[in-house]
Amino acid sequence: MTSGLWELVLKGIWTTVQLLVLSGLLAAAVSFVAGVARTHRLWIVRFLAGFYTEVFRGTSALVMIFWVFFVLPPAFGWQLVPMWAGTLALGLTYGAYGSEIVRGALAAVDPAQQEGGIALSFTPWQRLRLVLLPQAVPEMIPPFSNLLIELLKGTALVSVMGMGDLAFSGNLVRLALQESAEIYTYVLLIYFVIAFLLTRVMRGLEKRLKAGVGKAPERGVTAHELKRAETTGVGGGVA
Repeated sequence: MTSGLWELVLKGIWTTVQLLVLSGLLAAAVSFVAGVARTHRLWIVRFLAGFYTEVFRGTSALVMIFWVFFVLPPAFGWQLVPMWAGTLALGLTYGAYGSEIVRGALAAVDPAQQEGGIALSFTPWQRLRLVLLPQAVPEMIPPFSNLLIELLKGTALVSVMGMGDLAFSGNLVRLALQESAEIYTYVLLIYFVIAFLLTRVMRGLEKRLKAGVGKAPERGVTAHELKRAETTGVGGGVA
């Protein structure tokens, strides 16, 4: 390929990375908000969060992109640029999948941990922040890693808007050179390299988050003190 065509491909890679980061941040925020709302004590909050999850999880991301970019602008009198339209459609769609990851991880925490927070007179927000999330977040990383890879592959859908992402740029190069096998092999390899790097980053994050879970007692703590702690009630005296 000529230098001009390689420059086109590099611009497509940069556009794909930008879209991945922006839509990933939106999906993460939506995942935590909707996932926590699915566990709320008020039924109306659980219903609204569940309704959002079912709607966006049950519809096509491609059709959602069409709606955000082609259908909604005439109805509301405004037009989103392709980058923000793709970010909104992909972020909301994959955020619905992520909300189930958050809900499942929170539900998997031992109920005794929740009861301990109640015994300590923690507010619901304190129980979530200090008790549930520190234990649930490390368990969310592997499924979130898979979801992030799916989001990377889903970014190729924005090419229907004429957005110059990696898939769109690769197709332009293919039309220019009339070499389908070579160009699409390059595109596949580029997607694989990005996905591999994301996987390594997420594994490193998982190890870091789990580093403080299940640590041995600090040096200097005697067996007698451990035994005494086990027989001492929360905030009370020795049983």
